[in-house]
Amino acid sequence: MTMSAETSAASDKDWWRGAVIYQIYPRSFQDSNGDGIGDLKGITARLPHVAALGADAVWISPFFPSPMKDFGYDVSNYTDVDPMFGVLSDFDGLIAEAHRLGIKVMIDLVMSHSSDQHPWFIESRSSRFNPRADWYVWADAKPDGTPPNNWLSIFGGSAWAWDPTRMQYYMHNFLTSQPDLNLHNPEVQDALLDMTRFWLKRGVDGFRLDTINFYFHDKELRDNPALEPSRRNASTAPAVNPYNFQEHVYDKNRPENLEFLRRFRAVLDEFPAIAAVGEVGDSQRGLEIVGEYTSGDDKMQMCYAFEFLAPDPLTPARVAAVQDAFSVAAPDGWACWAFSNHDVVRHVSRWGQDVLDRESFAKMLSAILLTQRGSACIYQGEELGLTEADIAYADLQDPYGIQFWPEFKGRDGCRTPMVWDAQALQAGFSTAERTWLPIPVEHQLRAVSAQYGDPVSVLEQYRRFLAFRKQHTAFAKGDILFLPQDGTMLGYKRQYGNETLLCLFNMGASAAATELPIGEWEVLTGHGFESGLEGRRVELPAWGAFFARHA
Repeated sequence: MTMSAETSAASDKDWWRGAVIYQIYPRSFQDSNGDGIGDLKGITARLPHVAALGADAVWISPFFPSPMKDFGYDVSNYTDVDPMFGVLSDFDGLIAEAHRLGIKVMIDLVMSHSSDQHPWFIESRSSRFNPRADWYVWADAKPDGTPPNNWLSIFGGSAWAWDPTRMQYYMHNFLTSQPDLNLHNPEVQDALLDMTRFWLKRGVDGFRLDTINFYFHDKELRDNPALEPSRRNASTAPAVNPYNFQEHVYDKNRPENLEFLRRFRAVLDEFPAIAAVGEVGDSQRGLEIVGEYTSGDDKMQMCYAFEFLAPDPLTPARVAAVQDAFSVAAPDGWACWAFSNHDVVRHVSRWGQDVLDRESFAKMLSAILLTQRGSACIYQGEELGLTEADIAYADLQDPYGIQFWPEFKGRDGCRTPMVWDAQALQAGFSTAERTWLPIPVEHQLRAVSAQYGDPVSVLEQYRRFLAFRKQHTAFAKGDILFLPQDGTMLGYKRQYGNETLLCLFNMGASAAATELPIGEWEVLTGHGFESGLEGRRVELPAWGAFFARHA
């Protein structure tokens, strides 16, 4: 069954600007066949939850055929569904149900690399003279047999692996089983763009582009320079990884990427109301690259920035600094912000290790995320206030965690299955005796069934606030203007057309107060936060928030 994008796309080509996108990790959302692993039919069955939450779109992490060495981010066939997740008709059914519920569907495209089991790579490595010999990044060894240069893999060690058939090295920015595609070859670009059209014709509304700044490498294979210790930042890779010791100017972030992104955008523009968000993985130049990739209207509509996914504590000063830096680096650009995803420690744990009232803490953070200038991603389980799971070494699945254990425990702690029913086997995720990752008891207690309808729950606060957000266009599309920072108090205005909204947050564990800015303000309700107002003095409890509209 092939669906036209025209049947699913709304007339608003700007729907993505300020959209709330709900990220689904397929292995962990809902298992429909009892094998302990989530699948497409399971996602379809749970889409009413996303609709009830109030999200505008879903982003579905990879579900393509894959040997699953990196759990789907190692693709062996770009135009099919892995049997683990179902068949193509299951995806068509998912699209139909999402569109019936008014939800856009974005899928994850991995175009910087493939699996080493992809037919393209199998042919490429078979000889130096086959039709796809140049579809991947191959290079001769140095005279002493060592790799061509000093490039490093994010997963540790050299970014080069030796192939005895070709007697050459191939490049891999990630696992050795994830060889990098050579996008300098126009045929590779054409194949990837054809794949993009395949999914657009099936009715998808957009894409999340994995590792978008890794597409091109330096043709001369020049060594990366060392990065001085004071500039090392562990947000791209864990601190124990020597990847952070280099300035990555030649193995990624290359200028050739801009022209390819223009070609990609031209394909999107063949269809109505399609949007793409690019994941920029770079801790030194992240916002600068976002500016480059989203400038004008011929590349990405928005980019997925890492500033709020880093371990740095979230403070009023940091929120303001990130937005200010973005406005300088990308004055014409648009960001897609997230506090959690499938690659980082869940933010309630990452920022709240010493917080006693994590319920209130989670609610406040949700309101901060959902009132930033930009679009917002909510990662499954975030709306339940889930914490990072503590996974035993024997249960680890993530090769990243296995490589760097115990200093870095990998990404399994944020990938455990979604919890639906506090009373059911495996929290309603699966009927299997064993799920692919264990479900923590503390998560089961926070299941959807335990929170649904409870007005003080984190889940109901997310639903309430998303509904409140939709009543005010300024939250989705407006400019942002920060007030002077005052202790634990974060304040900013959102302005769009004739509407000016005031947002105040107490980011501290004790009550705090501040004065209203100059002007007449109408206190807004319906957002779920309580506060006190005496004259112009606003009093907020710990982790509290206040919203008003300029009268």
